[in-house]
Amino acid sequence: MKTRITGTGSYLPERIMTNRDIERLVETTESWIVERTGIRERRIADEDEAASDLAVHAARRALEMARVDAKDLDLIIVATATPDMFFPSTACIVQDRIGARRAAAFDLSAACSGFLFALSVADQYIRNGVYRNVLIIGSEVMSRIIDWTDRNTCVLFGDGAGAAVLQRTKGEHGVLSTHLHSDGRLWNLIQVPGGGSRIPPSSSMLTERKPFIKMKGNETFKVAVRTLEEAVHETLKAAHVQPSDLSLLIPHQANFRIIKAVAERLGLPMEKVMINVERYGNTSAASIPIALDEAVRQGRVKDGDLLLFEAFGAGLTWASALVRW
Repeated sequence: MKTRITGTGSYLPERIMTNRDIERLVETTESWIVERTGIRERRIADEDEAASDLAVHAARRALEMARVDAKDLDLIIVATATPDMFFPSTACIVQDRIGARRAAAFDLSAACSGFLFALSVADQYIRNGVYRNVLIIGSEVMSRIIDWTDRNTCVLFGDGAGAAVLQRTKGEHGVLSTHLHSDGRLWNLIQVPGGGSRIPPSSSMLTERKPFIKMKGNETFKVAVRTLEEAVHETLKAAHVQPSDLSLLIPHQANFRIIKAVAERLGLPMEKVMINVERYGNTSAASIPIALDEAVRQGRVKDGDLLLFEAFGAGLTWASALVRW
């Protein structure tokens, strides 16, 4: 018994913010942003759009591709670092809006690795015979937790959502393995310090810019490249395959330099790597499902292809998965 991805969907807000737009907010340049990150533009949600709104659009498109009715879903997992609110979960709001009346629903927090953590959890439920139809979503409105006065972080992130329908199957196709890792010793490399029970909402918290992303960029870059390379080798070794056997690498879209460094260490040509970071920036948990959906709809993923997913995020967390399409 295996888990197969039978449908994908994504949604990007209409508003486009270019590097030229950011030049008017902070002291930076188009060339500096592109050179350091590979990002040229990103999408920004409207004021009335929350994580659940983006998630619902992506979910409906994934359900349509999979030809699955929402009422037949058993479970919904929303991976997000920017939920609508602390509670109820964003997943419960999505459940209501798509009409998935019998599905259990919960949120999962693993930052940029969230979608792969959700994939692993869903895979266990399906393999163990508990559920048949599961919807997993990565949805983020990162623009709400960005400090638009911090030129080191505001250039990196964007908003969006991606979804996948997972179903029970037999045979060679499906999720071959998932690999999850965390290192809490490095929790302070990427964080949003304010707004929770440690530093609750207050006027001083806002003044000190604590409800926004804080990141130690150089340290994060070094750890990201190392851990992602290790995760990829772990995944390939578990399946007894070589990098040359991969049809497509679909990485977390955080930074083009990180993506390129990992591909080079694997000896993988860039034409075998799905990249859209230049158009969307880092959409955190949404980046892999958005990239997967685009690859599928562009015809870059074909029956029997071997796909490798890898992600790295706050926590620190990192994860990988191998899928036979």
